[in-house]
Amino acid sequence: MAQTVEIQLFPSYIATIKNSIGSNMFRNLYAKVDGVETDILRDGDRSCALFVSAILHQFKLLQEPHSTVAGLVRDMERSGWEKIKSPKEGAVLVWVEEEQASGERHPHAGFSVGGEEAISNSWQQKQPVVHHETYGEENGEPVRKIETIYWHPKLNG
Repeated sequence: MAQTVEIQLFPSYIATIKNSIGSNMFRNLYAKVDGVETDILRDGDRSCALFVSAILHQFKLLQEPHSTVAGLVRDMERSGWEKIKSPKEGAVLVWVEEEQASGERHPHAGFSVGGEEAISNSWQQKQPVVHHETYGEENGEPVRKIETIYWHPKLNG
């Protein structure tokens, strides 16, 4: 007698996010820039959008992988992701961060994994890491304010 197998979206999605910790697979993406082969993710410095979009794409929650947070957000909005007010396990978080060295501000994306924890690509470690969803607090204020929280209805089960 044949078995019936039904993949469970939410637990599989969460397991994939958590199992990505320490992975180098999102570190490099090569493109020709003005005819020169270039690692457009700068050896993991800018890998957060690829990390998030690759997982979303794997679970058919996004149309294609992206190398920028702006492209990721546009595709999420076209793919049915909705803004919500509070983080919950599996939600995509978007922060605006300031690079220590340059002072440059840019968007950063990752996943809420519950218990006030998040997983996102670390530009220092160049791989996905677990951290507090606001990177902790300084003087009673979040180190990084969560700018936007996204949720996909398919994750409701």
